[in-house]
Amino acid sequence: MSQTAPIPHGLPMERNAGPFDPPREITRLREARPVSPMVFPDGHEGWLVTGYAAVRQLMADTRFSSRRDIGIVHVPYETPGMPVATEPSPQIPGLFIAMDPPDHTRLRRKLIGAFTVKRMKQLEEHIIDITERQLDEMARQTPPIDLVEAFALPVPSLVICELLGVPYADRETFQVNSAKFLVKDQALEEKMAAYGAMTTYLAELITRKRAEPGEDILSDLARHDDLTIEELTGIAFLLLLAGHETTANMLALGTFALLEHPEQLAELRADPDLLPDAVEELMRYLSVADIFYRYATEDIELGGETIGKGSTVVISLLAANHDPERFDNPDTVDIQRKARGHLSFGHGIHQCLGQQLARIEMRAGFGGLLRRFPTLELAIPAGEVKLKTDMNIYGVHELPVTWTETAR
Repeated sequence: MSQTAPIPHGLPMERNAGPFDPPREITRLREARPVSPMVFPDGHEGWLVTGYAAVRQLMADTRFSSRRDIGIVHVPYETPGMPVATEPSPQIPGLFIAMDPPDHTRLRRKLIGAFTVKRMKQLEEHIIDITERQLDEMARQTPPIDLVEAFALPVPSLVICELLGVPYADRETFQVNSAKFLVKDQALEEKMAAYGAMTTYLAELITRKRAEPGEDILSDLARHDDLTIEELTGIAFLLLLAGHETTANMLALGTFALLEHPEQLAELRADPDLLPDAVEELMRYLSVADIFYRYATEDIELGGETIGKGSTVVISLLAANHDPERFDNPDTVDIQRKARGHLSFGHGIHQCLGQQLARIEMRAGFGGLLRRFPTLELAIPAGEVKLKTDMNIYGVHELPVTWTETAR
């Protein structure tokens, strides 16, 4: 391992190796120094971890804290108009993704029953039905259309609204606010206004569910008297945001990737049994939820480096999932690859609770889309597709597509 690799100043983010690969600077850094010092824009000397083995080890080590309230949050990229943090952020009730045990354990345990593999399997037929109805609606439209608006966003939104008990009629409001919340360089006031609007809405909804519970996950949670309205609101915010944004971006970006790799698309159409492996491979290849943060609570050895107590550590799951030490030809999408072990759902105690739900939605989504639209293609040159380089969850803002025939 070279110790002479240049230390990055800020997180390289330009997708200069193409829309599906890590930035070239990240790839070079992973090859030279997979656990690398990094100078943050505010001057903090933290770390960037890009190697698969190191990322996996880090995410399993609870000495790397997920909390934002025990040290200053150092942001690894420029955020125009946002003041430099001078003190830790307060902990948000219920937002267990930003907690450590025992608080994280207490809240996550309340949700485990809602997202068991068995329960998700029971929902599979219903999710397929939701997907097919949306494909029917899409087939009635005259191409070209935007696949994000017509399919990729509605399907997971319909599913998560139904699961949580959020009226689907309210989707536009929370989709607009969640998008504002996820913009990297959004002004702090606008970001907090969007967050405030979502949490105010969810707090009112949960209060109603506590009074008159229904047959949904938020009602189940509201029955727990030991959870406050504030905690329930934080949990609901996290589930709603994660439940539609990640899958929506995977469906759109995954379709874009398949259309740009016609040989892979042809293989998948010829053999639908490849779909489960294709979904895992697309998740590895695209890693739409890429950047995560940890805070070193003591001096910790990682990948031959000593990460000092108080350091902010940035993790790139995209870089880890493209590590040739773990995956052969990692910058190539191969739907026949056995990509199990990818880190797109995280690792350790914070591994994604909804991963089985996401897999079912993607299998239904990609499978149905390719079957129903056998001549699907981009309606604009690939270079004109608007990429979400400005968002915390990667994807495409729009994906104009067209077709000449549909099938059942």
